[in-house]
Amino acid sequence: MITSIHTLIYSDDAPATRAFLRDILGWPCVEDVMGGGEGWLIFKAGPSELGVHPTKSVHGGKTYESPRHHLISLMCDNIASTVAELKGKGAEFRGEVQDHGFGLVIVMAVPGADDIMLYQPRHPLAYNL
Repeated sequence: MITSIHTLIYSDDAPATRAFLRDILGWPCVEDVMGGGEGWLIFKAGPSELGVHPTKSVHGGKTYESPRHHLISLMCDNIASTVAELKGKGAEFRGEVQDHGFGLVIVMAVPGADDIMLYQPRHPLAYNL
């Protein structure tokens, strides 16, 4: 039986990325000393859900295409207060909050790693089923 999803972030500066997840996002973690020694942190990332998007679709008469890839997105209940809280802890964001239809979206910089999307969803939630 599958019990959870384990996601990975590959980072050019793993200690900085781990510190960001621990200190800025405040995620609890355990240390995996079997995985190569000190510093290999595994984080509790909270409830999760998984969506599958097509690589090509037509919406409103316009064609949208995207290469096959995986994407990490973080969801919140109130994007304005979450962005303010995270900025207060030192997080950096790219641009301003935008309405993408499915939710209110902003991109958060992650030290040593690719950006992560933060959004306040407007779609039905699956993580609390």
